[in-house]
Amino acid sequence: MTKALILGVTGQDGTYLSEFLLKKNYDVFGTFRRTSHKCFERLEEINIFDQVHTIKADLADQGSIQNTIKQSNPDEIYNLAAQSFVGTSFEQPILTSDITGLGTLRVLEAIKQVKDDVKFYQASSSEMFGNYSEMKNEHSPFLPRSPYGVAKVFAHNMVNHYREAYDLFASCGILFNHESPLRGLEFVTRRISYELAQIKFKKKNKIHLGNLRAKRDWGFAGDYVEAMWLMMQQDHPDDYVIATGESHSVEEFLSLATEIAGLGDWHDFVEIDKALLRPTDIEDLVGNSSKASKELGWKPKVNFKQLVKMMVEHDIDYFRHSV
Repeated sequence: MTKALILGVTGQDGTYLSEFLLKKNYDVFGTFRRTSHKCFERLEEINIFDQVHTIKADLADQGSIQNTIKQSNPDEIYNLAAQSFVGTSFEQPILTSDITGLGTLRVLEAIKQVKDDVKFYQASSSEMFGNYSEMKNEHSPFLPRSPYGVAKVFAHNMVNHYREAYDLFASCGILFNHESPLRGLEFVTRRISYELAQIKFKKKNKIHLGNLRAKRDWGFAGDYVEAMWLMMQQDHPDDYVIATGESHSVEEFLSLATEIAGLGDWHDFVEIDKALLRPTDIEDLVGNSSKASKELGWKPKVNFKQLVKMMVEHDIDYFRHSV
């Protein structure tokens, strides 16, 4: 039985990836950092918590990472652990750099020392790219505009270095924004779907949002974890952009979500909060995943409208049953 170690198993991507790998009869190990029961709520929501071997680990602790690899003895390692919210990275740049950037280096060094024949996947990010309009591919320059983006560039470059210098099987998936009903409430798409459901059931009367003009290439997280796995099945490691090829603004997401929720005009309950605006932001991010399509045979299955509908209906259903 193939064994996989997912660093950061309790997040959105870790949960969907666990589900995907379990269906392929993998033995799944996953790390977590927090000790509260709520930490595992995503795994519990889709009824797979009991099927995942959870290990407490910390990307800030080299010994912890090495022990985790020894304990799980995996064939594949997926590094999804990070301080992953861009907004928080402005408030906590040192923590973000330590976990998201140096944490990846610690994992690479642990692999080199403990199990250098393992296949390694690194979650790179579209936030590594800058504020320029053309579609981004694997050759586009990195010009990050947040501490999170800077940390991800460092991690990405380190993966490339270890691949070339030490012949590790190490691939990076440069994933553009990917959402789902399991997305954290700090992210704007989930905040919109969740708070619209609250408004629908009279639990709230206003939604506070930041930059409605920002455009992102939004896909479904469940589709994107398949791309991660496909990278690990190749004969040689490489880097791939994973995206839908379409960008939509926050306002488009909000308008469609409001329509699906049956709430009329969003202007009636949305207020712009300047505190939610970032010091520097990227206005438009859209990716070209033609390389992944050609070499991995990967294409997104869920389109933008289906994604918004999925998220809104999930949160409405949640509040309907909790009233």
